[in-house]
Amino acid sequence: MADQLIIAIGSDHAGFHYKSAIVAHLEAKGFEVRDFGTDSEASTDYPDYVHPVAQLVNTGAVPRGILVCGSGNGVCMTANKYAQVRAALVWENDLAALARQHNNANVLCLPERFISLESALQFVDTFLSTEFEGGRHERRVNKIAPAQS
Repeated sequence: MADQLIIAIGSDHAGFHYKSAIVAHLEAKGFEVRDFGTDSEASTDYPDYVHPVAQLVNTGAVPRGILVCGSGNGVCMTANKYAQVRAALVWENDLAALARQHNNANVLCLPERFISLESALQFVDTFLSTEFEGGRHERRVNKIAPAQS
């Protein structure tokens, strides 16, 4: 399916280097990458780069997104404000697999300051190649909903 080859990506200044490497990695594998920046190490605000990625995933315009910042926390918190986004903060490969298998995560969040680039690329590959198991996990995922104010 052609849309399965489209990935939205964004980062702040603390995730810029890994984002750039991930974009090159994905393009070399044949993915179309929609890069929402940032494009430098200049200090910036991570929500500005998360919202475009999360909006595309939320509406189904792209199947998956990748976000990178220093800790991964800020981008993950922001992305998870969207009703159809299930963003997962990953720092080990098993977490990338389980986020997909058990939680049907559709946005991968990476902490550049706490993982190696080699690990980040491995987590991306695992996240994109692992399928959702469904079954009892689907029942649980279906119970995830935004809280009412």
